[in-house]
Amino acid sequence: MTKTVAAANAELSRCVALSSRPAFDKPSIAAQPPLAVRSSRLQRYPLLSLSLPERNAICNSRSRSMSKDSGGSGGLTYKDAGVDIDAGTELVRRIAKMAPGIGGFGGLFPLGDSYLVAGTDGVGTKLKLAFETGIHETIGIDLVAMSVNDIVTSGAKPLFFLDYFATSHLDVDLAEKVIKGIVDGCQQSGCALLGGETAEMPDFYAKGEYDLSGFAVGIVKKDSVIDGKNIVAGDVLIGLPSSGVHSNGFSLVRRVLAHSGLSLKDELPGATGTLGEALMAPTVIYVKQVLDIIDKGGVKGIAHITGGGFTDNIPRVFPKGLGAVIYDNSWNVPAVFKWMQQAGNIEDAEMRRTFNMGIGMVLVVSKEASQRILEDANGAYTAYHIGEVVNGEGVTYC
Repeated sequence: MTKTVAAANAELSRCVALSSRPAFDKPSIAAQPPLAVRSSRLQRYPLLSLSLPERNAICNSRSRSMSKDSGGSGGLTYKDAGVDIDAGTELVRRIAKMAPGIGGFGGLFPLGDSYLVAGTDGVGTKLKLAFETGIHETIGIDLVAMSVNDIVTSGAKPLFFLDYFATSHLDVDLAEKVIKGIVDGCQQSGCALLGGETAEMPDFYAKGEYDLSGFAVGIVKKDSVIDGKNIVAGDVLIGLPSSGVHSNGFSLVRRVLAHSGLSLKDELPGATGTLGEALMAPTVIYVKQVLDIIDKGGVKGIAHITGGGFTDNIPRVFPKGLGAVIYDNSWNVPAVFKWMQQAGNIEDAEMRRTFNMGIGMVLVVSKEASQRILEDANGAYTAYHIGEVVNGEGVTYC
């Protein structure tokens, strides 16, 4: 059964006309609460005074030391849990031969003096936890977040969203809860829920289970696209905090949970609340925060930290020849990640390539702009100075 909107063309025209200045609906009940600014890393540039060989020697030494501290070999990995990031990367490489130009967080399509920016995603095996916990009201927020957070990395304002809901037998009450979360996510990101598809496929899914996909389209002026081309060594990395695991890495999360002997109803070690509540925390929708920061100027690149973590996602926005140094202890790592690493005996490198580790979005900005961005936040959001851009490819940690 297909959901349609009669005034789709008129709505698109209206959104295009308004796209030069982002506008947002009043936040829904499920909207993320205001966050406080953190500028403690504003003046921290300790590595800039060192030569590249000196920086690399320090970082590589510390990285090796941290890997040993994490428990050595034998810990759980994402690949052991059934997800091979390298295989996914290889598939993208092969697709790129057939469809040149793919590989960014969103796809750009020229439209006059603007680009339409499109993205699609799901919420992966986080759905398994939704089925187990019975928490269905926020999974729709996750669905919207995964797509709109991708397209905002180009500086695009989301225009509209479409969903795909598939199940073996349609439970109307349950589906309504899921769609309500999608509506909340669209309100948080300032876009219209334009339509979608509900598919009832007997015998295809287990009883009580469903699958979700989402599709978002936004718009940005061609002369305002954030594409990373102007990034240089010495630029600053600003991190925006996550609410937890978000919607990536749950195959490994579930493996750790099984290995730990704890249940979703047990208390999360080192924090208040249950494991189920912590793991089901909805993905932060960064649209308003990021567009507000872009308005302040000086933003050169943006990375959405999803599957692949810091290791794979931050370099996606860099020109060739550049890499990143991440400052350890420059933000608060949520307790859920500390518990997972200890319970699963997971090495640092595996954690950093699988999870967001408490930072869901990274902005690459000029040194001058970083001070202005953090100082002008006025308590509207939390932002951490988490690292810098350096010569030499890859991501190291100091």
